Parts: sequence; structure tokens; C-alpha cells
Amino acid sequence: MPTVLRLDGLRVVIYPNDHPPPHVHIVGPDVRAIFYLNCPEGPPSIRQNIGLQRSEAKRVADALTDELARLCGEWSVIHGYP
Repeated sequence: MPTVLRLDGLRVVIYPNDHPPPHVHIVGPDVRAIFYLNCPEGPPSIRQNIGLQRSEAKRVADALTDELARLCGEWSVIHGYP
């Protein structure tokens, strides 16, 4: 499972055999969340959240927005399609 970004102890992961639409998994101690990337325009939106406080989820969404073009590109490379 490729870690494509790190955010203060959290890993942003794209699973190679995962399904569309483009999304990332946020993994950390006691944290499991999924954000749809909404490529190519964004903004990312939360699909599932276990363990992220509201303020932390906002911080993650903002960081994903900042890296959106790169993350959408990574998704495309890993899966072979947009």
C-alpha cells in the first residue's frame, strides 16, 4: 500500500487494487478515514471517519486540497486511469 503523503503522524495511502472514484485512506494510531478526492477539481470530501476530530479532519482536507493535483496524478498512475 503506497504511502503518498504524510501529515503529522498520519499516512495518506492509495491502495493499488482499490475501486473508483479516486480516494485516499488516512491511516494513523486510532485513525481510519477515507476522503474522496473529487478529481480533478476537488475539493476532497470525507466519506468515512473513525478517530479524526472535526478540526483534524478539516486540517487533513485542507492538506489534501493543497496536494490535489499530485494525489489525482498518483491515483491515475497507480490505477492506470483517472
